[in-house]
Amino acid sequence: MSRREPGAAGNHDAAAAQARALDQAAARARRAKGWKGAGIALLIVLVLLVMLFPFYWMILTSLRSQVDNTSAVPVWIFQPTLDNYRNVIAGNNFLRFTWNSFVIASLSTGLGLVLGLPAAYSIARYKQNGLALAILVARLTPYITYLVPWYIAFRALKLIDTYVALTMTHLIVGMPLIIWIMISFFEEVPIELEQAAYVDGASKLGTFFRIVLPLSMPGVVAASILAFIFSWNQFLFSLVLSGPTTKPVPVAVFNFISYGSIDFGGLGAAAVLITLPVILLTLVIQRYIVSGLTMGAVKG
Repeated sequence: MSRREPGAAGNHDAAAAQARALDQAAARARRAKGWKGAGIALLIVLVLLVMLFPFYWMILTSLRSQVDNTSAVPVWIFQPTLDNYRNVIAGNNFLRFTWNSFVIASLSTGLGLVLGLPAAYSIARYKQNGLALAILVARLTPYITYLVPWYIAFRALKLIDTYVALTMTHLIVGMPLIIWIMISFFEEVPIELEQAAYVDGASKLGTFFRIVLPLSMPGVVAASILAFIFSWNQFLFSLVLSGPTTKPVPVAVFNFISYGSIDFGGLGAAAVLITLPVILLTLVIQRYIVSGLTMGAVKG
C-alpha cells in the first residue's frame, strides 16, 4: 500500500488553496462587473426618463380635452380625442405654416452650403484661423444682437414677411455649423490628391468639385441635416421677421396662446406635429449623422 509523501501533500493543499483563491477572485470580479453593469443600466434608464418624459407628457396633452388638461389634479386615465389635431390642421392653416418652415429651412441650408463649403475649404487648406475664430464668435453671439439691425434693414428694404429675410437671418444659424463641421473633413483629404489633379490639368474649382467634395460627402450630408434641423427649430428671427405669409410652425404655436387662456390640447398637438418631422428625419438618417461626424473627428 503506497503512502503519500508529506511534500506532495503540502504541494497539493497549496495548489487547492490557490485554486480556491482564484475562484473567489473571479467571483468577486464577476459580482463587481455585474454591479457596474446594473449601475450603468440604471443611469441610462434615469437619463432616458428625464429626456423622454416631456415628449410623453406632450403626447398626453395633445390627446386630452381642455377640461382634463386644466384639471387641478393630473388626469392619467381619460378618453383620448383627436379633436386637438383636427383643430390644428383644419382650423389653423397648419399645413401652410409647415410648408413655410420647409421652404425657409431648405433655402437657408442650400445657401449655407453654397457659401460655407468654399469657406471651410479655404480655412482648412490655407490655415485661416482668424477667419475660423470670427465665424465661431458670430455663431456664439446671442441672436438678439443681430435682430434689431436686421429688422431695421429689412424694414427699409420692405423685406419683412418674405422668404428672403428669413432665409438670410437663418444663415447665422446654419452656415457656421456647416463651416466648422466641414473644416475637419477637408483637412482629412490628402493634399497629394489635389496636387496630382493639378498636374493633370485640373483647375482649383474642378479639383474641389471632382476630388475634394466627393471624398467629403459624409460630412456634407451630416452638416446639411443638422443645419436643416436648426433652421426648422429657429424661433426668435421668425417671430419678429415673419408675417401672415411666411409664418413658420414654431411661431404658429402662439395661435394657441391668448391673453386670457391657453389651449393646452392644441398647443400639445401643434408641438407633436412640429417635432414629428424632425424626429422621423433623425431616425431615418441618424447613421449618416453619426458616421459623418465621427469620420470628421478621426485624425489619421
